[in-house]
Amino acid sequence: MGLSLYMLFSYNRYHHTVYSATANEITGRISKQFNTVEYYFQLKKTNDSLVKANEVLYNKLKQDYEIPDTVNKLVIDTFKINPEDHQRKYWYMQAKVIQNSVSQPNNYIELHRGANQGILPDMGVIDINNAVIGSVMDVSSNYAVVMSLLHQQSNLSARLKKSGETGTVIWDGKSRDVLLLKDIPKTVKISSGDTVITSGFSDKFPPGLLIGFVKDIINDQTKSTYVVRIKPAANFQTIQYSYIINNIQKEEPQQLLKKVKSK
Repeated sequence: MGLSLYMLFSYNRYHHTVYSATANEITGRISKQFNTVEYYFQLKKTNDSLVKANEVLYNKLKQDYEIPDTVNKLVIDTFKINPEDHQRKYWYMQAKVIQNSVSQPNNYIELHRGANQGILPDMGVIDINNAVIGSVMDVSSNYAVVMSLLHQQSNLSARLKKSGETGTVIWDGKSRDVLLLKDIPKTVKISSGDTVITSGFSDKFPPGLLIGFVKDIINDQTKSTYVVRIKPAANFQTIQYSYIINNIQKEEPQQLLKKVKSK
């Protein structure tokens, strides 16, 4: 049977052509499937590389440095410290998301980076698009648990980018597509689509990071302030990578405030 098929396809031009076309099509389909699988794994490697490259770029941003006031500087030693190390305020560390919830009254994000990699509680966390997603609650040796903005105990100092008015962003536990911006005076003009950013009043985040965009206003006639409904800038359902922000300079002002409060 095999010899007959061989002779048929070898010495009959028509059958040879049909066989070749069929074989090529099958081979092409197999190659396409193989290339698709190979592309998938190659794409994952590319994404990992891009996240690491972005970490480097984040750590070169101008706003993440703060130059100290040197008008009346007491010089103790002439030894020069690296200027970047001396002036840097924020340091970004990339971390992969390994677990995330969005449908609970209180949602958490788990990251594969912990104390061994320099992560501490109260560090801010953003997604790869520079949008706030939460803050670190606790860490183990190699993992960190983040309180998502979709958590009823979450609160974040925020600012309307256009007007400069500040308020507090919270979540009421209802829709994962809506955050609430409280304490905005009714004298402020607010429009749909206005950008809401971090105020810089929190030691977890630098100013100007995205939080969300205005959807509409809840106007309670009994109060002098608005509650503004905003759409989160981060897509909490698709988060795969994040950046943890370390405020290197936060210890000094914290200690000073603690000292003043103890008097």
